[in-house]
Amino acid sequence: MNGFFDIPSDLQSSYAGLIGGHMLEALVPVLVGLLLALPVGLLCVRFGWIYPPVLWTTTVLYAIPSIAFFVVLIDYTGLSRTTVMIPLCLYSLVVIVPAVVDGVRSVPEETNAAAAAMGIGTVRRYLQVQLPIAVPAIMAGLRVATASSISLVSVGSLIGNQGALGNLLTTAMLYHRPLLAVNSVVTTAVLAVLVDALLVLLQRVLTPWQPPSSRKAGRATTTIPGPTRTPESVS
Repeated sequence: MNGFFDIPSDLQSSYAGLIGGHMLEALVPVLVGLLLALPVGLLCVRFGWIYPPVLWTTTVLYAIPSIAFFVVLIDYTGLSRTTVMIPLCLYSLVVIVPAVVDGVRSVPEETNAAAAAMGIGTVRRYLQVQLPIAVPAIMAGLRVATASSISLVSVGSLIGNQGALGNLLTTAMLYHRPLLAVNSVVTTAVLAVLVDALLVLLQRVLTPWQPPSSRKAGRATTTIPGPTRTPESVS
């Protein structure tokens, strides 16, 4: 196991440092993407005609390879983490924006009408009424975007060793040490699972009004006795 955690000195970082850098490069773009998606989602719900072009734009951005983004951005941001995080932020929009729009649209009209009757304005209603109800849908999109971002950070290893744990992949090939590649893959997967679990817990905290999960409900229904079948009913 020594080879598993023995990080080459030319990476200028420890194992914990690589994990910290990886999480920074992965989570900051998703957070920025969420902050961008919230006002954009409000506009898409308020003015329905905006949503198709916004969805088309985010889809086109997602289809652009990260290498192409790097080539364009290097002249402005250099071989830095920012060059990696900007594409990841844009990629996250293709998931988070539809999640916000779908979540807000799922709010019952009766709820919106009641809030309007109480004199609550559009922005305040969006923040205090619609978004709290839309949390489950938004969190579902956020979980997908976060897992994708954690995975894509490794591509940054192609520009100046800015891929955090992904740097171990190129180093593994350089020094012929496959354990470093295993380290990169396993650690990245574990981080994705742990962050996803934290987001699930956060959703439970933010939505105490949600009913129990269907799994628990299913277990509860199995304990309800059904009608007794007598020989007469069988015949």
